[in-house]
Amino acid sequence: MVLSATLFESSNFFALFSLPSGWQIDRSLLDARYRKLQQEFHPDRFASKGDVEKRLALQTTSLINQAYDTLKSPLKRAQYLLQLQDLDAAQESHITSDGQFLMKQIEFREALGDLNESADPMTALDTMRSNVQSQYLQLQNDFEVQYLAANYNDALDTVAKMQFFSKLLDEIDQREEELEDF
Repeated sequence: MVLSATLFESSNFFALFSLPSGWQIDRSLLDARYRKLQQEFHPDRFASKGDVEKRLALQTTSLINQAYDTLKSPLKRAQYLLQLQDLDAAQESHITSDGQFLMKQIEFREALGDLNESADPMTALDTMRSNVQSQYLQLQNDFEVQYLAANYNDALDTVAKMQFFSKLLDEIDQREEELEDF
């Protein structure tokens, strides 16, 4: 078995999985094609091959994993779509100038910090998670509309907001683990 060079010829993650390039993806199709590619190019299948083929198998598997991780994550997929438009949306330094959004960030941070003072911290955390997920989903919908309209500057601003909500959801999960340990 010879590793297919076509995987490396295309740096487009959508092409790697034979998916149309765009915001909407068929997650079950992505998952199925990921499993098929992993099965085909898993390094264990090349254990008896030469060093070059072993190295290529590792590189191919790494590319497949990176592409899958990017496409399955709404934030990473949005950043990647903008990257395909020559915009660097992965910059942590890009922040929004939306004053209302910045105030909402402060409110969420304060509410997360004040959870211990709540009569029922787990219920308060669940309520916060639901609110954050709802707003994160709305931002994803906003991004799709902006991206499809080729309004990339607004889409870039929306990705900055999505970054905040993605991090906040991670912090909520971490906080939940801390509360469960008590």
